[in-house]
Parts: sequence; C-alpha cells; structure tokens
Amino acid sequence: MSRKVVTLDVREDLRTGREPFGKIMQSVAALRENEDLLLIAPFQPAPLFGVLARQGFSHEAKETAAGDWEITFTRDSPGSTASPPPAEPPRRPKRVPCQGSPVVDVEARGLEPPQPLVKILEALATLPDGARLRAHTDRRPMHLYTQLQERGFTGESEEQPDGSFITHVHRL
Repeated sequence: MSRKVVTLDVREDLRTGREPFGKIMQSVAALRENEDLLLIAPFQPAPLFGVLARQGFSHEAKETAAGDWEITFTRDSPGSTASPPPAEPPRRPKRVPCQGSPVVDVEARGLEPPQPLVKILEALATLPDGARLRAHTDRRPMHLYTQLQERGFTGESEEQPDGSFITHVHRL
C-alpha cells in the first residue's frame, strides 16, 4: 500500500502570532492509516516529537536551504523494529484518582514558544482526576486559554513580582 503525505505549513501561523499546536493535533487526529504528516515550520519543534511519539508516531526532520524545517511524522506500525516503541501507549492515559498533592506543578520558564504551551498541554493529558495544574511561564500564556477550553479546562494567570506568570488550571 502506498503512503499519502498530508502537508501542514505552520510558518504563517507563527509569523502572525497564532499558536499552531491545536491545528497540528487536529491534522494528526485526521490522519488515516496510510497517511503521513509533513509539517513545515520555521524551527525544529522538538517538544512535538515527544507528544507524537506517545501517540505512536516516529519522525524524520531536516532543515531546508531556506532555514525552515520539514518534519515527516509517520505512524509506527505494530511490531515494527524500525523505531523503538513509544515510552507510553499511544492512547490517552487513563485518568486516575488524585493521590497526595492535588496540584501538579509545571515549570515552563526559560523555554521559547511554543514549548511552554506544549509542555502544559502534555501535563494536562495525564492530569489525575481531582487535581489542578499550576504552570510557571515567562509570559502570559495567551494561546493557552483557547486550548484549555477545547479540552474542558479553564485557567487564570497571575503576574508575579519578577514579571513571570503562574497560571492555575482546573477542569470545568
């Protein structure tokens, strides 16, 4: 069976300040078994590699002559030895009741966009039932709020004396 390539170019989204993570994840979710995703971005989106690896994808990244990046994400076939199996099952982890502290801290300071957003959304995917998330970022996470609503969460950000932000996230 021949593979089809679905191309998603997020360079314009990033140039205009739009966060492309949701668009990327929608494209991944829409992929059929015989389809790969070719992502074109102005930088190598390293945090995305781990997110998609946990969903059963391997990747091949190359920098173009223009300095952009082309990353091909391919769904790993069951029993494939070409790439190691993902560290976690490709399905969304089962929620477990919160044990211990009801707050999960996410340190996302010192990261360049969109890495803070990706790190926070990764943590939300495994947030135990009854737990809240507290994210520390260098900037107010403006693109996070829409992503939270789409996932059934809400968040409020507070500026800290050092100019950083703490965002408190909980389920609706």
